[in-house]
Amino acid sequence: MQAAVPSTQSKSDTRNIPVFPEQIALFVLVTVLFFLWGMSNNLTDILVQQFRKSFELSPFSAQLVSTANFTGYFVMAIPAALIMRHWGYKTGMVMGLVLFGSGMVLFWPAAVSGQYIPFLIALFAVGCGASVLETAANPFMAQFGPPQTSERRLNFAQSFNPPGTILGVIIGGQFIFSGVELTSAQVAKMKAAGTYASYLHSEIMRVVPTYLALGSAVLLFALLLSRMKFPVVSSDPNAGPGSGGEDTGSFAELIHYPQLWFAVVANVFNIGAQICMWSNLIPYMKQYTPVTERSAAHYLTATLIVMSIGRFATTPLMKYVAANRILGLYALINVALMGLAVTRPGMLGAYAIVAASFFLSIMFPTIFALGLKGLGPNTKLAGSLLVMAIVGGAIFPLFLGAIARQTGSLALGYLVPLTGFAGVSLYGFFAPRPKET
Repeated sequence: MQAAVPSTQSKSDTRNIPVFPEQIALFVLVTVLFFLWGMSNNLTDILVQQFRKSFELSPFSAQLVSTANFTGYFVMAIPAALIMRHWGYKTGMVMGLVLFGSGMVLFWPAAVSGQYIPFLIALFAVGCGASVLETAANPFMAQFGPPQTSERRLNFAQSFNPPGTILGVIIGGQFIFSGVELTSAQVAKMKAAGTYASYLHSEIMRVVPTYLALGSAVLLFALLLSRMKFPVVSSDPNAGPGSGGEDTGSFAELIHYPQLWFAVVANVFNIGAQICMWSNLIPYMKQYTPVTERSAAHYLTATLIVMSIGRFATTPLMKYVAANRILGLYALINVALMGLAVTRPGMLGAYAIVAASFFLSIMFPTIFALGLKGLGPNTKLAGSLLVMAIVGGAIFPLFLGAIARQTGSLALGYLVPLTGFAGVSLYGFFAPRPKET
């Protein structure tokens, strides 16, 4: 098993250790995966508003978009890890892409049906595919190079997720939102004329071209990746042939790694806060500002640009400052920004939500890399638990939706992501680290 490396290393420990592996072409190709699944991730934020209008949903029911998607992460993470334990990272990535792309293609029959449930089933399939991808790609990147620089390497790869997400939101805002926002009088007039139902169905059908195009691109990339040769990624030079020489590991051994379990809890809080913050930005601005749907979608795009800047700007800083300390400080800043969103609803609160994305940027990859440190052959299985923690994105929005429904205030609902970031801050400053052996 590889020696554990404390996250609080001195500058001289890691400053001259390379970040990138020698097989740079494969590194680039797998990094493209982060861009690809990023394109669909925040389309769910567009869908929350689109389905809320098209199916005339309550704030609570609209949150089921996130719940369906992120429940898929919870369900598929361990099966994905078991598959990779036997057949390796390449099989996991290809399988994840196929599930992911197939789920997006299912949006076509879902839209034709005109029912909400088929969309939730399709979103669940997308979440299952994304779960397999994250279970494969994140630990692969952490292990695909020197362990001392795993946080920096994974943060670099994750830096290409926001640009993909930005492109996805721009496409979604342009092609999913029609720009038509009816007044109550116009709705009543269309209902009297018998045209309102057909209008709602036309709004539902607007999601089909975007998801068909993205699904087709993902399936083509799966075919490309299936033809690539992957190296054996193992922390044990004496690993047996059971999985082509790669790590196998044991779930029973994971109980001995407290750094993993604290990271799992922190990731539940982190993803829950993130999804609450983003998926409700458009409804938040619709409630407290005069902006239109499409204009609000531009603010959602801005959060992703800010997030991308945050990752590219902070990753080099980790060469000089311990990653856990940056994580704790950034999460604490986001607690303050969510406080503004709660107490000052309106443009100031919206600006605070956008700004919080800068500090959110490094949370997932940093928690992921810290949780995997020192786990050696148990890395694949441990990675599945960290991906399962993404279920926070299915749970936290339900609490926000319940608060908004009971109080009529989305601003008060932002107490939920505030709590999530507080949990991440405590993890960053106080959670145990693996000891050097």
